[in-house]
Amino acid sequence: MTEHLAVDGGTIAYEVAGSGPLVVLAHGMGDHRAAYRAVTPQLIASGYRVAAVDLRGCGESSADWQDWNRTAIAGDLLTVIRHLGGPAILVGHSISGGAATIAAAQEPELVTAVVELGPFTRKQSMVLRDLRSKRLRQGMLRLTRVMVSGSIPAWRSYLEVAYPGVRPADFNERLDRVEAMLREPGRMKALRGMGRTTPTDAGAQLAHVRCPVLVVMGTDDPDWSDPHAEGVAIVEDLPTGLGRLEMIEGAGHYPHDQYPDQVVALMLSFLRTDTACA
Repeated sequence: MTEHLAVDGGTIAYEVAGSGPLVVLAHGMGDHRAAYRAVTPQLIASGYRVAAVDLRGCGESSADWQDWNRTAIAGDLLTVIRHLGGPAILVGHSISGGAATIAAAQEPELVTAVVELGPFTRKQSMVLRDLRSKRLRQGMLRLTRVMVSGSIPAWRSYLEVAYPGVRPADFNERLDRVEAMLREPGRMKALRGMGRTTPTDAGAQLAHVRCPVLVVMGTDDPDWSDPHAEGVAIVEDLPTGLGRLEMIEGAGHYPHDQYPDQVVALMLSFLRTDTACA
């Protein structure tokens, strides 16, 4: 059942189920909380209370906001955690990976661990040799069309590239649902607003994180020429010993939707070991 929480500037939609330690799931841009539909039941069955959140401008959250950056998203997530009686394990995909970093650094008493899935958490730079990657070129071309024209078909085309190889059984239905959401007033504006932000605010907070962090990258993520190198860089920017990188072979930018069983297994192992030592 959808619940709504008033925050500064609008309302955030979420649904919560299960009992045990709180896990808050935050999706990436142009998406909604159903991105975690295969992850949530497994976490609940493993003894967690799980809250899946629609980011500002997405899903059933209100559409009109002033800011789309990671710091603003972090503030929303912290408000949700506070409302649900935190602390929480905070899981963030893509832009929300950076937001989770900021939330953990700003209010360490509310965030006990962070899981970042294909995260944009550092300032991005590109050199000419990166463009040798066909996968990266394909993704960049489609994303550029979305940012320039607000094309929904271009976003759908990007998702086709972002899910290489294995896809969930309901993949076409998932794309249809995302497309329907983006046709609602203000939803494409939210996507483009998030896409125009940079992760510098998140990168500036990496050194201030005090809880364990798991970074999960897909080997075939089209958003980087070398996803492994990006994951290593995030871990290296964290305080020594706090970060762990795991790669999922064949996964693109949505490892939690392509390989939910593997992602959950990595999360549970991380929570049993790294957080026990924190």
